[in-house]
Amino acid sequence: MALERTPSVVALIVASTLGAAAQVGGKFVVGGNPTPGTEQPVPPNLSDRIALSGCLRAAPKSTGAAEAPDPNVPSDSRFVLIGATRVDRLPPGTGGSELAAAASSPTYRLEGLDSQFSPFTNAKVEISGEIKPRASEAPASNSPTLIVEFVQKLASTCK
Repeated sequence: MALERTPSVVALIVASTLGAAAQVGGKFVVGGNPTPGTEQPVPPNLSDRIALSGCLRAAPKSTGAAEAPDPNVPSDSRFVLIGATRVDRLPPGTGGSELAAAASSPTYRLEGLDSQFSPFTNAKVEISGEIKPRASEAPASNSPTLIVEFVQKLASTCK
């Protein structure tokens, strides 16, 4: 008699599991943008991606800053990579753009959240990300900006 109930119990479990898996937060997910009206971020440009190693430091405080920036908003004004050297550890097909090829600076401004960088302050790190095109009004003397995607600690201190 127990064997006669087994198929119906299995069918009930499978049906309830599939129903639960199709729901997220009590709403059925059909696909596309989960929040209509919210702009999606631009996908990364793989040809602009580079990898660098160097010392991650807090950026010098700018004079005249009225209030502290929100650490939960990406910014390129709070952290820098100094003593930067190129690391050739990227997949084929990345880093081939003119922008990536021309990026050769000893210092890079790092764009991201504070929580991405603060654990690595004053440490030697390897960073990969996408070179951000310069604004047309930005002086050529400004350090290039790297939109950081990955940070890895290489050493606890910079030497």
